[in-house]
Amino acid sequence: MDKDIQAELETVKLMLGIYCRDKHGARKLCPACSELLSYASARLAKCPHHPKPSCRNCATHCYNPENRARIAEVMRYSGPRMLLRHPLYTLKHYLKK
Repeated sequence: MDKDIQAELETVKLMLGIYCRDKHGARKLCPACSELLSYASARLAKCPHHPKPSCRNCATHCYNPENRARIAEVMRYSGPRMLLRHPLYTLKHYLKK
């Protein structure tokens, strides 16, 4: 798996961890969040773009509408909280953009 895709997957994992912990009260990912992580991982592994653009700016929407809405909710919630919980990772992510 290429570096950009690995970094994107790590971001999704961190964001899902924040979301699930706060919304579902789980220390580990609950079944629904684990399923979304598996789906995201499979989609990222099949990304046809190199270098990979951010999903927001991509012309190819590879998530189905239901999972796209779910991941958008996770990102809307977790994005602002990433700065507090993972400040160095967040800084690195924004500098890479």
